[in-house]
Amino acid sequence: MKKAKITAYVDAALFDEIDALAARRRVPKTQVIEAALASFLSPDSAEQSEAAIVRRLDRLNRSLERLERDQEITTEALALFVRFWLTTTPPLPDDTYAAAKAKGKERYGGFVQTLSRRLAKGSTLTKELVQDLPAGQTDPTKGTQ
Repeated sequence: MKKAKITAYVDAALFDEIDALAARRRVPKTQVIEAALASFLSPDSAEQSEAAIVRRLDRLNRSLERLERDQEITTEALALFVRFWLTTTPPLPDDTYAAAKAKGKERYGGFVQTLSRRLAKGSTLTKELVQDLPAGQTDPTKGTQ
């Protein structure tokens, strides 16, 4: 194929990038520039870019859906615990309030330590729930699938 000569001025940094890419791939700079121009001028270039963006958006959407599901599980678990605790815990008499407060502070410290250890290990309630689900049920918020 006959080639036509063109002369173009590019930024020095861009020239260095072209030079480095040509050296890494062991091809002439002309080939790098031809490929870049062909890609830029290709009619399906915009479609390829759009397809790449759509794939990224799909991945982000799936991640967001997992976050929403996890948040829903967390909120529901907390709500169930609070409801259970409020309905089963009787009010304390005034003479035992100070001792109960001290014991509660101690137990809360243990809770924080346990939570720290679990988070450091990467062990989470969500992961445990998924492992404990009956076979065939993949999303605890939607029932069986």
